[in-house]
Amino acid sequence: MYLMKVDPRALKDNPDNTRQSKSTPQADALLLATIRAVDIIQPPVVFPERNGGNGFIIEAGHRRRRQAVAAGIEEIEVLVVEAANDNGAMRSMVENIAREPLNPVDQWRGIERLVALDWTEEAIAVALTLPVRQIRKLRLLANVLPAMLDHMAKGDMPSEPQLCTIAAAALDEQKEVWKAHKPKKGDTVSWWSVANALSKKRMYAKDASFGDDLRQAYGIEWVEDLFAPADEDSRYTTNVEAFLGAQQEWMTINLPKKGAIVEVNNYGQPDLPKKAERVYGKPGKGDSTAMYLDREGKVQSVHYRMPEVRKPNGQTGSSADRSTGADDEAISASKARPGVTQKGQDMIGDFRTDALHDALGRAPIKDDMLMALLVLAFSGQNVRVDSGANDHVFGTKRMQRHAARLFSEDGRLSFDMETVRVAARSTLVEVLSCRRNISNSGVVSRIAGEAIGADGFLPNMGTEDFLVCLSRQALEAAAKEANVLPRARVRETRAALVDHFKEVQFVHPAALFSPDAKDLADLIKHADHLDDDRDDDPAVSSNAAGDPSEATVADLDAEQFEEPADGSENADADETAYGIAAE
Repeated sequence: MYLMKVDPRALKDNPDNTRQSKSTPQADALLLATIRAVDIIQPPVVFPERNGGNGFIIEAGHRRRRQAVAAGIEEIEVLVVEAANDNGAMRSMVENIAREPLNPVDQWRGIERLVALDWTEEAIAVALTLPVRQIRKLRLLANVLPAMLDHMAKGDMPSEPQLCTIAAAALDEQKEVWKAHKPKKGDTVSWWSVANALSKKRMYAKDASFGDDLRQAYGIEWVEDLFAPADEDSRYTTNVEAFLGAQQEWMTINLPKKGAIVEVNNYGQPDLPKKAERVYGKPGKGDSTAMYLDREGKVQSVHYRMPEVRKPNGQTGSSADRSTGADDEAISASKARPGVTQKGQDMIGDFRTDALHDALGRAPIKDDMLMALLVLAFSGQNVRVDSGANDHVFGTKRMQRHAARLFSEDGRLSFDMETVRVAARSTLVEVLSCRRNISNSGVVSRIAGEAIGADGFLPNMGTEDFLVCLSRQALEAAAKEANVLPRARVRETRAALVDHFKEVQFVHPAALFSPDAKDLADLIKHADHLDDDRDDDPAVSSNAAGDPSEATVADLDAEQFEEPADGSENADADETAYGIAAE
């Protein structure tokens, strides 16, 4: 290595120069002015010409030599180095990268030139301190149509996603698209239009539910996306039809017993059977499962329940069977007069009701019996429970099975406290519901949930199905609370939250059981109308009027319902337990 002075016009350009993209006129003018002012500060690097030539070839400093000629300089200093086996290809590439980042097109060409000189990808990566994956990525982009590369080298570059799409297409397809979108002289390319014309739908291996057996049966070959993050499965296929077919067959094979494969509507939601109600919570035994493919080709499943099919009472056989002989039998059978007429039965019903209400208000009842009677009351045939816990929203049979726990084999009430607790819990499960349908219990279910700490039993709501229901502001608030940086796009923020909440429990504040203050106030207001309602009660009114057949609860059971002696609470008959029970 030594310095020498040469005529810049005698130096020859290196045909294998790494940086082939032309510099801008502004940059050339600035370099020319600098050389005229202070001459060349850093001498160009040259090496002797091989194969019998006696000249020198520039390894580094092509622009400096051109501007020296333009400045009219007769001689410049150059640094002569020994010619490398690869014609200085690696040294040229390292020098250019260190001085200024290379245009991507020049990087592709430089790497391809090194590979042609028997450099391995691993050796290039070590020499350039780049990951092997980056080298392979650049080599893949070298498959871009040469005409497109020449235009890119002028500085009109597509974005990285557009470049990925272009490079993944076949050269024949690129050629046809380039003919249609080639710009006029001096114009820029609409790279979006080029990439859009070459884009193909990708179905990713990470979204596939099927295994290698179905993959091979459908002829699916995975291709690695070298532009995706290195720590995720980026394999994909553009054979969309085969991918969806394999997914469909997998769903058919793995369909649950009470399951069905459904289509999606225009909004990407499953098209459930008519009158089906989607179940967002824990599915019950009678619920069905709907499996479907979303817009990304992923297998998804939802649960739903169908309304109960109620048969008309008494229709247990065919109409012909019911009509044949039934009329003759009815005519021939004599109608015996019942022991008590229908009016008498109505009177008995009234007598029993009054006696029952009187006993509930006056008789001493132990706590376990009182709890058992509440369970029995919910199984009465006059009680309709729009339950949110079963496959149909109403009916008495499900309530009656809880009351049946309290009876012995001989038909008598016989139970211990633990049995009553179980029956009471089961009854409350049937009755209390927060679902947004006919079974909604209203504010009382929220109060009950808060009282027993049901917030701690809420599921993880940090899923795609729930987060897609949140607005941008709500998503960003959840991200801020979870210390997750919001993204530019809503779906990217949602995806980041889904990944974050895989390990962390997330419950949206709107899902907590704490009741709304207005609803709670409306409930408490009903206590103000107890007195007015009891004034209209015939049973209480007769007592107040001095009916000798009835006595007030305060008189008959003063000891049981004794009021404080200081008169701090009203001890009138209107404030008795019977009056409250009647209400």
